[in-house]
Amino acid sequence: MFFDHVRLELKSGKGGDGAVSFRREKFIPDGGPDGGDGGDGGDVIFKVSGRRNSLIDYRFKHNFAAEDGQDGQGKKMFGRSGADLILELPPGTLIYDDERDVLICDLKEEGQTFKILEGGKGGLGNVHFKSSRRQAPHFARAGGKAEELRVRLELKLIADVGLLGLPNAGKSSLLARMSRAKPKIADYAFTTLQPQLGVVDSYDQSFVLADLPGLIEGAAEGAGLGHDFLRHTARCRLLLHLVDASPLPGQPSAREAYDLIQAELTAYGDGLDERPQILVLNKADLLASDQRPEVEASFAELDLPKYWVSTVTGEGIEDLKRGIFSILPSLPTVEQAEVSSEEWQIYRYESRAPYEIFWEDGEAYVIGNWIEGLVQSTNFDNPESFHYFQKEIERKGLNAALSEAGVKDGDWVDIGGAEFQFLGRKPEEEGDGLGS
Repeated sequence: MFFDHVRLELKSGKGGDGAVSFRREKFIPDGGPDGGDGGDGGDVIFKVSGRRNSLIDYRFKHNFAAEDGQDGQGKKMFGRSGADLILELPPGTLIYDDERDVLICDLKEEGQTFKILEGGKGGLGNVHFKSSRRQAPHFARAGGKAEELRVRLELKLIADVGLLGLPNAGKSSLLARMSRAKPKIADYAFTTLQPQLGVVDSYDQSFVLADLPGLIEGAAEGAGLGHDFLRHTARCRLLLHLVDASPLPGQPSAREAYDLIQAELTAYGDGLDERPQILVLNKADLLASDQRPEVEASFAELDLPKYWVSTVTGEGIEDLKRGIFSILPSLPTVEQAEVSSEEWQIYRYESRAPYEIFWEDGEAYVIGNWIEGLVQSTNFDNPESFHYFQKEIERKGLNAALSEAGVKDGDWVDIGGAEFQFLGRKPEEEGDGLGS
Protein backbone atom coordinates (compact mmCIF):
# COMPACT_ATOMS: atom_id res chain seq x y z
CA MET A 1 0.00 0.00 0.00
CA PHE A 2 1.18 3.52 -0.79
CA PHE A 3 1.04 5.94 2.12
CA ASP A 4 2.26 9.50 1.53
CA HIS A 5 1.37 11.65 4.56
CA VAL A 6 1.43 11.07 8.30
CA ARG A 7 1.80 12.90 11.63
CA LEU A 8 4.32 11.75 14.24
CA GLU A 9 4.96 12.63 17.88
CA LEU A 10 8.71 12.66 18.49
CA LYS A 11 10.71 12.84 21.71
CA SER A 12 14.46 12.82 22.25
CA GLY A 13 16.10 11.17 25.24
CA LYS A 14 16.43 12.92 28.59
CA GLY A 15 19.93 13.42 29.91
CA GLY A 16 20.90 11.30 32.92
CA ASP A 17 21.28 13.05 36.26
CA GLY A 18 24.68 13.67 37.80
CA ALA A 19 25.37 11.75 41.00
CA VAL A 20 25.95 13.10 44.50
CA SER A 21 28.47 10.73 46.04
CA PHE A 22 31.52 10.82 48.28
CA ARG A 23 34.50 8.51 48.42
CA ARG A 24 34.09 6.12 51.31
CA GLU A 25 36.83 3.51 51.66
CA LYS A 26 38.75 1.84 54.43
CA PHE A 27 41.11 4.33 56.06
CA ILE A 28 39.50 7.14 54.00
CA PRO A 29 36.33 7.92 55.97
CA ASP A 30 36.01 11.49 54.71
CA GLY A 31 36.95 11.28 51.04
CA GLY A 32 36.02 13.96 48.57
CA PRO A 33 33.15 14.01 46.08
CA ASP A 34 33.19 11.32 43.40
CA GLY A 35 29.75 11.57 41.78
CA GLY A 36 29.89 10.77 38.07
CA ASP A 37 28.14 12.54 35.21
CA GLY A 38 24.88 11.39 33.66
CA GLY A 39 24.86 10.16 30.07
CA ASP A 40 23.51 12.23 27.19
CA GLY A 41 20.02 11.46 25.92
CA GLY A 42 19.62 10.02 22.43
CA ASP A 43 18.92 12.21 19.40
CA VAL A 44 16.06 11.70 16.93
CA ILE A 45 17.40 11.51 13.39
CA PHE A 46 15.69 11.13 10.02
CA LYS A 47 17.60 9.25 7.31
CA VAL A 48 16.75 8.87 3.63
CA SER A 49 16.67 5.27 2.44
CA GLY A 50 16.15 4.15 -1.15
CA ARG A 51 14.56 0.99 0.22
CA ARG A 52 11.52 3.03 1.25
CA ASN A 53 9.00 4.23 -1.32
CA SER A 54 6.18 5.30 0.98
CA LEU A 55 5.46 6.20 4.61
CA ILE A 56 3.57 2.97 5.26
CA ASP A 57 5.87 2.08 8.20
CA TYR A 58 4.32 4.95 10.15
CA ARG A 59 0.69 4.21 9.37
CA PHE A 60 -0.14 2.67 12.74
CA LYS A 61 2.69 3.76 15.04
CA HIS A 62 2.88 7.51 15.52
CA ASN A 63 4.84 7.97 18.77
CA PHE A 64 8.61 7.59 18.81
CA ALA A 65 11.18 8.34 21.51
CA ALA A 66 14.96 8.04 21.71
CA GLU A 67 16.57 6.38 24.71
CA ASP A 68 17.23 8.35 27.91
CA GLY A 69 20.75 8.71 29.26
CA GLN A 70 21.58 6.77 32.38
CA ASP A 71 22.25 8.53 35.69
CA GLY A 72 25.80 8.91 36.94
CA GLN A 73 27.05 6.82 39.86
CA GLY A 74 29.63 6.96 42.60
CA LYS A 75 33.35 6.38 42.05
CA LYS A 76 33.19 8.85 39.15
CA MET A 77 31.24 6.35 37.06
CA PHE A 78 29.52 8.06 34.13
CA GLY A 79 26.08 7.01 32.99
CA ARG A 80 25.74 5.44 29.54
CA SER A 81 24.43 7.73 26.80
CA GLY A 82 21.05 6.86 25.33
CA ALA A 83 20.89 5.35 21.86
CA ASP A 84 19.88 7.63 19.00
CA LEU A 85 16.58 6.93 17.29
CA ILE A 86 17.00 6.76 13.49
CA LEU A 87 13.80 6.84 11.43
CA GLU A 88 14.09 5.94 7.75
CA LEU A 89 12.17 7.92 5.15
CA PRO A 90 11.80 7.62 1.36
CA PRO A 91 13.49 10.20 -0.88
CA GLY A 92 11.28 13.24 -1.43
CA THR A 93 9.90 13.53 2.12
CA LEU A 94 9.13 16.99 3.48
CA ILE A 95 9.15 17.46 7.26
CA TYR A 96 6.93 20.13 8.80
CA ASP A 97 6.56 21.45 12.33
CA ASP A 98 2.88 20.52 12.50
CA GLU A 99 1.84 22.96 15.21
CA ARG A 100 3.43 25.97 13.50
CA ASP A 101 2.93 24.70 9.92
CA VAL A 102 6.55 25.55 9.10
CA LEU A 103 8.76 23.51 6.79
CA ILE A 104 11.78 22.12 8.61
CA CYS A 105 13.55 20.05 6.00
CA ASP A 106 13.22 18.61 2.49
CA LEU A 107 14.99 15.26 2.30
CA LYS A 108 15.90 14.23 -1.24
CA GLU A 109 19.26 12.45 -1.40
CA GLU A 110 19.95 8.79 -0.63
CA GLY A 111 21.73 8.56 2.73
CA GLN A 112 20.90 12.16 3.70
CA THR A 113 20.36 12.62 7.44
CA PHE A 114 18.75 15.35 9.53
CA LYS A 115 18.84 15.61 13.32
CA ILE A 116 15.34 16.77 14.17
CA LEU A 117 15.64 16.61 17.98
CA GLU A 118 18.67 16.72 20.25
CA GLY A 119 18.90 14.65 23.38
CA GLY A 120 19.34 16.31 26.74
CA LYS A 121 22.90 16.71 27.96
CA GLY A 122 23.99 14.57 30.88
CA GLY A 123 24.06 16.34 34.25
CA LEU A 124 27.36 16.98 35.99
CA GLY A 125 28.18 14.96 39.08
CA ASN A 126 29.15 16.66 42.31
CA VAL A 127 32.83 16.02 41.60
CA HIS A 128 32.69 19.07 39.30
CA PHE A 129 31.51 21.45 42.05
CA LYS A 130 34.36 21.02 44.49
CA SER A 131 36.33 24.20 45.12
CA SER A 132 38.69 25.61 47.71
CA ARG A 133 35.70 27.00 49.60
CA ARG A 134 33.30 24.14 48.83
CA GLN A 135 34.99 20.90 49.85
CA ALA A 136 31.90 18.70 50.06
CA PRO A 137 29.23 19.79 47.53
CA HIS A 138 25.97 18.05 48.31
CA PHE A 139 24.44 18.80 44.93
CA ALA A 140 24.80 17.83 41.28
CA ARG A 141 23.18 18.88 38.03
CA ALA A 142 20.05 17.25 36.69
CA GLY A 143 20.16 15.91 33.17
CA GLY A 144 18.91 18.09 30.33
CA LYS A 145 15.25 17.81 29.40
CA ALA A 146 14.11 15.85 26.38
CA GLU A 147 12.84 17.78 23.37
CA GLU A 148 9.40 17.04 21.97
CA LEU A 149 7.89 17.90 18.60
CA ARG A 150 4.89 16.94 16.50
CA VAL A 151 5.84 16.71 12.86
CA ARG A 152 3.91 16.23 9.63
CA LEU A 153 5.57 14.16 6.93
CA GLU A 154 4.54 14.60 3.31
CA LEU A 155 5.99 12.55 0.48
CA LYS A 156 6.41 14.11 -2.95
CA LEU A 157 7.73 11.50 -5.32
CA ILE A 158 10.96 12.35 -7.07
CA ALA A 159 10.30 11.52 -10.72
CA ASP A 160 11.56 13.17 -13.89
CA VAL A 161 8.32 12.76 -15.80
CA GLY A 162 4.77 12.73 -14.47
CA LEU A 163 2.00 10.97 -16.36
CA LEU A 164 -1.40 12.59 -15.89
CA GLY A 165 -4.86 12.13 -17.34
CA LEU A 166 -8.45 11.31 -16.51
CA PRO A 167 -9.32 7.87 -15.13
CA ASN A 168 -9.18 5.23 -17.87
CA ALA A 169 -7.06 7.39 -20.17
CA GLY A 170 -4.56 4.53 -20.30
CA LYS A 171 -1.81 5.83 -18.04
CA SER A 172 -1.01 2.51 -16.40
CA SER A 173 -0.91 0.77 -19.77
CA LEU A 174 1.47 3.42 -21.10
CA LEU A 175 3.73 3.04 -18.04
CA ALA A 176 3.81 -0.72 -18.59
CA ARG A 177 4.66 -0.22 -22.29
CA MET A 178 7.45 2.25 -21.65
CA SER A 179 9.11 0.65 -18.62
CA ARG A 180 9.47 -2.59 -16.73
CA ALA A 181 6.81 -1.58 -14.20
CA LYS A 182 3.82 -3.88 -13.77
CA PRO A 183 0.93 -1.69 -12.60
CA LYS A 184 -2.56 -3.06 -12.01
CA ILE A 185 -4.62 -2.49 -15.16
CA ALA A 186 -8.38 -2.84 -15.62
CA ASP A 187 -11.22 -1.07 -17.38
CA TYR A 188 -12.86 0.80 -14.54
CA ALA A 189 -12.41 4.18 -12.92
CA PHE A 190 -9.56 4.68 -10.48
CA THR A 191 -7.77 1.43 -11.21
CA THR A 192 -4.66 3.31 -10.12
CA LEU A 193 -5.24 4.34 -6.54
CA GLN A 194 -1.60 5.03 -5.74
CA PRO A 195 1.38 6.38 -7.67
CA GLN A 196 3.46 3.90 -9.63
CA LEU A 197 7.08 4.48 -10.64
CA GLY A 198 8.88 2.99 -13.61
CA VAL A 199 12.36 3.47 -15.04
CA VAL A 200 12.45 4.02 -18.80
CA ASP A 201 15.75 2.87 -20.34
CA SER A 202 16.56 3.54 -23.98
CA TYR A 203 19.25 5.06 -26.16
CA ASP A 204 21.82 4.80 -23.34
CA GLN A 205 19.68 7.12 -21.25
CA SER A 206 17.03 6.68 -18.59
CA PHE A 207 14.42 8.61 -16.66
CA VAL A 208 11.90 7.91 -13.90
CA LEU A 209 8.26 7.98 -15.01
CA ALA A 210 5.47 8.32 -12.44
CA ASP A 211 1.96 7.10 -13.21
CA LEU A 212 -0.16 9.29 -10.97
CA PRO A 213 -3.78 8.64 -9.92
CA GLY A 214 -6.42 10.01 -12.30
CA LEU A 215 -7.93 13.43 -11.83
CA ILE A 216 -11.55 14.40 -11.66
CA GLU A 217 -13.17 17.80 -11.68
CA GLY A 218 -12.60 19.57 -8.36
CA ALA A 219 -9.39 17.70 -7.59
CA ALA A 220 -7.56 20.92 -6.67
CA GLU A 221 -10.09 21.38 -3.86
CA GLY A 222 -9.56 17.83 -2.71
CA ALA A 223 -12.33 16.03 -4.61
CA GLY A 224 -11.62 12.40 -5.40
CA LEU A 225 -7.94 11.68 -4.95
CA GLY A 226 -7.38 15.44 -5.18
CA HIS A 227 -4.28 16.60 -3.40
CA ASP A 228 -3.01 13.03 -3.07
CA PHE A 229 -2.53 13.17 -6.83
CA LEU A 230 -1.40 16.75 -7.31
CA ARG A 231 1.23 16.64 -4.56
CA HIS A 232 3.30 14.22 -6.61
CA THR A 233 3.42 16.39 -9.73
CA ALA A 234 5.35 19.09 -7.85
CA ARG A 235 8.82 17.65 -8.47
CA CYS A 236 8.30 16.45 -12.06
CA ARG A 237 10.35 18.32 -14.66
CA LEU A 238 8.07 17.26 -17.51
CA LEU A 239 4.40 16.25 -17.66
CA LEU A 240 2.96 13.76 -20.14
CA HIS A 241 -0.65 14.81 -20.66
CA LEU A 242 -2.43 11.65 -21.81
CA VAL A 243 -5.91 11.88 -23.32
CA ASP A 244 -8.25 9.31 -24.82
CA ALA A 245 -8.51 10.23 -28.51
CA SER A 246 -11.43 7.85 -29.05
CA PRO A 247 -13.71 8.25 -26.02
CA LEU A 248 -16.93 6.31 -25.58
CA PRO A 249 -20.25 8.13 -25.99
CA GLY A 250 -21.00 10.35 -23.01
CA GLN A 251 -17.33 10.75 -22.06
CA PRO A 252 -15.35 14.00 -22.51
CA SER A 253 -13.72 14.56 -25.86
CA ALA A 254 -9.92 14.62 -26.06
CA ARG A 255 -9.87 18.42 -25.87
CA GLU A 256 -12.43 18.56 -23.06
CA ALA A 257 -10.37 16.09 -21.05
CA TYR A 258 -7.24 18.17 -21.61
CA ASP A 259 -8.96 21.40 -20.55
CA LEU A 260 -10.43 19.81 -17.44
CA ILE A 261 -7.02 18.66 -16.20
CA GLN A 262 -5.38 21.97 -17.09
CA ALA A 263 -8.01 23.77 -15.04
CA GLU A 264 -7.20 21.61 -12.03
CA LEU A 265 -3.46 22.25 -12.40
CA THR A 266 -4.12 25.98 -12.55
CA ALA A 267 -6.41 25.86 -9.51
CA TYR A 268 -3.85 23.92 -7.49
CA GLY A 269 -1.16 26.51 -8.21
CA ASP A 270 2.53 25.94 -7.49
CA GLY A 271 3.20 26.63 -11.18
CA LEU A 272 1.98 23.20 -12.28
CA ASP A 273 0.03 24.61 -15.24
CA GLU A 274 3.24 26.17 -16.57
CA ARG A 275 5.32 23.01 -16.33
CA PRO A 276 6.65 21.75 -19.72
CA GLN A 277 4.24 19.25 -21.25
CA ILE A 278 3.92 16.72 -24.02
CA LEU A 279 0.46 15.90 -25.33
CA VAL A 280 -0.04 12.16 -25.83
CA LEU A 281 -3.08 11.05 -27.87
CA ASN A 282 -3.87 7.48 -26.89
CA LYS A 283 -5.90 4.71 -28.59
CA ALA A 284 -4.60 5.50 -32.05
CA ASP A 285 -5.51 1.92 -33.03
CA LEU A 286 -9.22 2.80 -32.76
CA LEU A 287 -9.03 5.68 -35.23
CA ALA A 288 -8.45 5.54 -38.96
CA SER A 289 -5.63 7.75 -40.21
CA ASP A 290 -8.14 10.13 -41.84
CA GLN A 291 -9.89 10.66 -38.45
CA ARG A 292 -6.79 11.88 -36.63
CA PRO A 293 -6.57 15.36 -38.21
CA GLU A 294 -9.94 16.29 -36.72
CA VAL A 295 -8.67 15.45 -33.23
CA GLU A 296 -5.40 17.27 -33.82
CA ALA A 297 -7.29 20.34 -35.06
CA SER A 298 -8.94 20.73 -31.65
CA PHE A 299 -5.45 21.29 -30.19
CA ALA A 300 -4.18 23.47 -33.04
CA GLU A 301 -3.52 26.60 -30.93
CA LEU A 302 -1.48 24.73 -28.32
CA ASP A 303 2.25 24.99 -28.77
CA LEU A 304 2.95 21.50 -27.45
CA PRO A 305 4.77 18.45 -28.84
CA LYS A 306 2.06 15.93 -29.82
CA TYR A 307 2.40 12.17 -30.19
CA TRP A 308 -0.06 9.49 -31.26
CA VAL A 309 0.30 6.20 -29.39
CA SER A 310 -1.49 2.94 -28.85
CA THR A 311 -0.80 1.14 -25.61
CA VAL A 312 -2.42 -1.95 -27.16
CA THR A 313 -0.32 -2.29 -30.31
CA GLY A 314 2.73 -0.29 -29.21
CA GLU A 315 2.36 2.22 -32.03
CA GLY A 316 4.23 5.46 -31.40
CA ILE A 317 5.83 4.35 -28.11
CA GLU A 318 9.42 4.55 -29.39
CA ASP A 319 8.77 7.93 -31.01
CA LEU A 320 7.42 9.20 -27.69
CA LYS A 321 10.50 7.94 -25.86
CA ARG A 322 12.80 9.69 -28.30
CA GLY A 323 10.78 12.88 -27.91
CA ILE A 324 11.10 12.76 -24.11
CA PHE A 325 14.84 12.08 -24.26
CA SER A 326 15.32 15.02 -26.63
CA ILE A 327 13.56 17.44 -24.23
CA LEU A 328 14.39 16.22 -20.74
CA PRO A 329 18.15 17.00 -20.57
CA SER A 330 17.48 20.70 -21.18
CA LEU A 331 14.90 21.00 -18.38
CA PRO A 332 16.11 22.24 -14.99
CA THR A 333 15.48 20.43 -11.74
CA VAL A 334 12.33 21.67 -10.06
CA GLU A 335 13.40 23.36 -6.86
CA GLN A 336 11.16 22.85 -3.89
CA ALA A 337 11.56 24.45 -0.50
CA GLU A 338 14.94 25.16 1.04
CA VAL A 339 16.59 22.42 3.07
CA SER A 340 15.64 24.17 6.28
CA SER A 341 13.24 26.96 7.13
CA GLU A 342 14.73 30.17 8.49
CA GLU A 343 11.57 30.77 10.51
CA TRP A 344 11.84 27.34 12.11
CA GLN A 345 15.52 27.81 12.89
CA ILE A 346 14.78 31.13 14.62
CA TYR A 347 12.03 29.43 16.60
CA ARG A 348 14.42 26.65 17.62
CA TYR A 349 17.06 29.18 18.68
CA GLU A 350 14.55 31.07 20.79
CA SER A 351 13.22 27.88 22.35
CA ARG A 352 16.76 27.03 23.52
CA ALA A 353 17.26 30.39 25.23
CA PRO A 354 18.27 30.01 28.92
CA TYR A 355 14.97 31.44 30.09
CA GLU A 356 11.90 33.42 29.12
CA ILE A 357 9.96 35.79 31.37
CA PHE A 358 6.23 36.34 31.01
CA TRP A 359 3.36 37.64 33.11
CA GLU A 360 0.08 35.90 33.85
CA ASP A 361 -2.61 37.06 36.29
CA GLY A 362 -0.22 39.61 37.77
CA GLU A 363 2.54 37.12 38.57
CA ALA A 364 5.90 36.78 36.80
CA TYR A 365 6.94 33.38 35.47
CA VAL A 366 10.36 32.23 34.29
CA ILE A 367 10.50 29.19 32.02
CA GLY A 368 13.12 27.51 29.83
CA ASN A 369 15.12 24.31 29.72
CA TRP A 370 18.21 25.78 31.34
CA ILE A 371 16.50 27.48 34.27
CA GLU A 372 14.17 24.54 34.89
CA GLY A 373 17.15 22.16 34.88
CA LEU A 374 18.98 24.41 37.33
CA VAL A 375 15.98 24.45 39.69
CA GLN A 376 15.69 20.67 39.53
CA SER A 377 19.41 20.36 40.29
CA THR A 378 19.41 22.61 43.33
CA ASN A 379 19.13 21.32 46.89
CA PHE A 380 17.49 24.37 48.47
CA ASP A 381 18.01 22.93 51.98
CA ASN A 382 21.75 23.05 51.41
CA PRO A 383 23.26 26.57 51.73
CA GLU A 384 26.11 25.79 49.32
CA SER A 385 23.73 24.47 46.70
CA PHE A 386 21.41 27.46 47.06
CA HIS A 387 24.32 29.89 46.84
CA TYR A 388 25.51 28.18 43.66
CA PHE A 389 21.99 28.61 42.26
CA GLN A 390 22.11 32.32 43.09
CA LYS A 391 25.46 32.79 41.37
CA GLU A 392 24.29 30.95 38.24
CA ILE A 393 21.17 33.06 37.74
CA GLU A 394 23.20 36.22 38.30
CA ARG A 395 25.76 35.01 35.75
CA LYS A 396 22.94 34.53 33.23
CA GLY A 397 21.53 37.98 34.01
CA LEU A 398 18.22 36.76 35.39
CA ASN A 399 18.07 39.22 38.29
CA ALA A 400 18.60 42.18 35.96
CA ALA A 401 16.10 40.73 33.46
CA LEU A 402 13.46 40.40 36.18
CA SER A 403 13.96 44.02 37.18
CA GLU A 404 13.66 45.13 33.56
CA ALA A 405 10.49 43.06 33.23
CA GLY A 406 8.90 45.04 36.07
CA VAL A 407 9.45 42.71 39.01
CA LYS A 408 9.89 44.73 42.21
CA ASP A 409 11.47 43.95 45.57
CA GLY A 410 9.18 41.72 47.58
CA ASP A 411 7.29 40.32 44.55
CA TRP A 412 6.91 36.56 44.25
CA VAL A 413 8.25 34.96 41.07
CA ASP A 414 7.64 31.45 39.74
CA ILE A 415 10.98 30.18 38.43
CA GLY A 416 10.94 26.79 36.79
CA GLY A 417 8.00 25.67 38.93
CA ALA A 418 9.41 26.91 42.25
CA GLU A 419 8.34 30.16 43.96
CA PHE A 420 10.86 32.77 45.12
CA GLN A 421 10.61 36.24 46.60
CA PHE A 422 12.56 38.80 44.61
CA LEU A 423 14.95 40.81 46.79
CA GLY A 424 16.85 42.59 44.05
CA ARG A 425 20.35 42.03 45.46
CA LYS A 426 23.26 40.26 43.83
CA PRO A 427 24.81 37.20 45.50
CA GLU A 428 28.06 39.00 46.28
CA GLU A 429 26.10 41.69 48.17
CA GLU A 430 24.72 41.09 51.61
CA GLY A 431 21.98 38.52 51.21
CA ASP A 432 20.75 36.94 48.01
CA GLY A 433 18.82 38.18 45.01
CA LEU A 434 16.03 35.64 45.56
CA GLY A 435 14.60 34.19 48.69
CA SER A 436 12.82 30.84 48.67
